[in-house]
Amino acid sequence: MSEVGSEKALRARLEELPRTIWWEAASSGDRPAVCLIDQTRLPFREDVRRCHTLEDVEGAIQSLALRGAPVLGVAAALALALWSENESGETDVDAWLVGLDIAAARIAQVRPTAVNLAWGAERMRAFAHTLDGVLDERKAAILDFALRLVDEDEAVNRALGAKGAELLKPQARVLTHCNTGSLATVFFGTALGVVYSAYDQGRVSQVWVCETRPLNQGGRLTTWELMRAGIPCTLIADDAAASLMAAGEVDAVLVGADRICANGDAANKIGTLALAIAANHYHVPFYVCAPLSTFDATLKDGSQIPIERRASSELQGFGASGVVVPDSRLIATVLSAVTGKGKRSFKLKEGHRASIERVTGGYAFDTWLRTTPQKTRVYNPAFDVTPASLISSFVTETGVYAPHELESV
Repeated sequence: MSEVGSEKALRARLEELPRTIWWEAASSGDRPAVCLIDQTRLPFREDVRRCHTLEDVEGAIQSLALRGAPVLGVAAALALALWSENESGETDVDAWLVGLDIAAARIAQVRPTAVNLAWGAERMRAFAHTLDGVLDERKAAILDFALRLVDEDEAVNRALGAKGAELLKPQARVLTHCNTGSLATVFFGTALGVVYSAYDQGRVSQVWVCETRPLNQGGRLTTWELMRAGIPCTLIADDAAASLMAAGEVDAVLVGADRICANGDAANKIGTLALAIAANHYHVPFYVCAPLSTFDATLKDGSQIPIERRASSELQGFGASGVVVPDSRLIATVLSAVTGKGKRSFKLKEGHRASIERVTGGYAFDTWLRTTPQKTRVYNPAFDVTPASLISSFVTETGVYAPHELESV
């Protein structure tokens, strides 16, 4: 183990992180399923969501139970295998291929900005059209292909992490935005994958984590990952990033991407552009860490990237999920009575929402509380585009490239 920058480099406890998505074969009469960690419930509940249909996977992606560009590509592939196993009623090859094409086009449009979703669907669709043999053999082959993409994703992420770690000086203080870790991939991560690799070499001493409004993926997910992995991290408000750079407290900014154009313009979580502008002003290296599957050579520049708009409710209030444990017999009795017939939802004024149900170890609650006046108008893009001129380098599984080098890639 390398010991760059310290007498004894520590190792990230990656064994504490769950895998984000996996295939569950049929058992005990149940159909096959695509299983995933429900990220809307983290950090307090590590619920597993089981999807049995293409629509189930689409719902998980739309609700952000599953999010992160690389893992969406794998999810698209697994969703098509799931459709083939559980929903395809076709008995001849040609009809099955037509149905698969329709399913691929459908899932590719669930979140339009992340190119990996369409990439994964197209890889599966194109592979299916190359196959020979009877229908059952082809179904087995596309499932095997999807499972290979699962393994491929982790290998790509680990290679990317190793390349990126070399960019950081010993004991670097890095700043990151949104969640680009294991939860955004099958396992390991992109920008956080660089952190994991670099930490093992003594190249990271501190990670500044932007909260990432409005859904707080940094505050909820990235801090959860880093603390589990044993890596020192500090949560900051998004607005505090520029002042940290001004004070000389940031040695590098590491972010991911959802789509990178031919000229190097990159779409990522809203707020990334502001970070890039601040980093450029204060001469802090700004690295975009993404697999080659995130590059879209069909788009000339960032003006052509479709930007997803999210629901107004994400800014009009906030949601929370957690498990509460009563501290007295009286409260336990009351909650048991409320949840005696299963999950209980409450009608509340001002648009607030709440529900509670009994789970192992306590009572799980889900709430949404309005924090703005009724009928507040909202503009809520999920992504912004950072021009290539503000990006120091792109970190990929095959190497590190300056924006002007992308044409060779």
